[in-house]
Amino acid sequence: MLDAAFFDQVFWGNTVMAYCLFGAILFLGIILKRIISKLLSKLLFKLFRNFSQQSHDDAFVALLIKPISLLIQLTTLYLAINQLRHPLEVAIFHYRKLVGKMKIAVPVSLGDCIDRIFLFLIILSIFWIILRIIDFISHVLLYKASLTNNKSDDQLVPFLKELLKTLVIFIGFFTLLGFVFEVNVLTLITGLGIGGIAIALAAKESLENLIGSFTIFLDKPFVVGDLVKVDGVEGTVEKVGFRSTRIRTSERTMATIPNRGMIDGVLENLSLRNSRKVAFTIGLTYETKAESVRRIVTEIESYINGHEGTSGDGTASFKSFGDSGLIVEINYFVTILNNDAFLDIRQEINLEIMDIVMRNQSDFAYPTQRLISDHIVPVASAEKEVGNDTTD
Repeated sequence: MLDAAFFDQVFWGNTVMAYCLFGAILFLGIILKRIISKLLSKLLFKLFRNFSQQSHDDAFVALLIKPISLLIQLTTLYLAINQLRHPLEVAIFHYRKLVGKMKIAVPVSLGDCIDRIFLFLIILSIFWIILRIIDFISHVLLYKASLTNNKSDDQLVPFLKELLKTLVIFIGFFTLLGFVFEVNVLTLITGLGIGGIAIALAAKESLENLIGSFTIFLDKPFVVGDLVKVDGVEGTVEKVGFRSTRIRTSERTMATIPNRGMIDGVLENLSLRNSRKVAFTIGLTYETKAESVRRIVTEIESYINGHEGTSGDGTASFKSFGDSGLIVEINYFVTILNNDAFLDIRQEINLEIMDIVMRNQSDFAYPTQRLISDHIVPVASAEKEVGNDTTD
């Protein structure tokens, strides 16, 4: 059996007992780290149980287990290292400190440096835990927002999340300056002077984008999920962030537009329209008689306005004489906004227009050639408007 004298033996400046305690603390920290992390996460979750109203404990534990594990690991490592005396007490450098009117050399040991490093890492892990708690709160709020028909809360939650996390990061930064580097934060802030003005000027665009995000939330020109068009970019709003708005375009690409551009530019909220316009022209052959053109125009207009999917104020008219055909202009509005239904209605109307033209002894014009005196003389190509289909 080992006696006390064995543990009192000194090797390389430390007793055997100190080495045993060092190893035991490290071993327990490694073995119990994950178990303690889960227990602490679940205990902390009880504070938010009433807030969540649902069983989100798995999501909460998943978010917090890594930062809490890091905090436990740092704490056990710090406690283990502090069981040793050598070489922690060895001075590695000196710095001059003003005491009264005299400057004295203050030794800084390896242990002092390790203390500062551990304090730095522990503060980081604590603020990491706070950031993860903010992530969990936003997760619950987004879940609650998804249960409502109002899209404004879906847009507001990610913005508030970014805002809170930015504030926490700033507070963490100044906390590190104050506790680790012993900087007088109030003196630093008040002493920025010209440097603060320079920083403010450099951050001018960021501030404008931040103000733009508040304007978007207050004025509500659009919400997440709306189809918008701004500065030639058309797509669905996916996120309104701290600095920019993200839009998923029709090509499935992600466009990021600064919030200032969203409020300064001409923005069209296509989701707020009550109909979709269809405008195009067709060309009839020159062999078509005037009476047939009148019937074609009248029947097309009558069919469009009688269709249940249109607004009833469509028009069809003989517009002009083209290079290779008689140009008929057609305009109407589809009141059904669903894209698939819109395409079906437009196709149905187009097919009926083809039948109307054929029933009235006419045909669609296309570029042709005539043989004159054994020379091929090309007829000018059709006017650009023939067959030009634009849909809003």
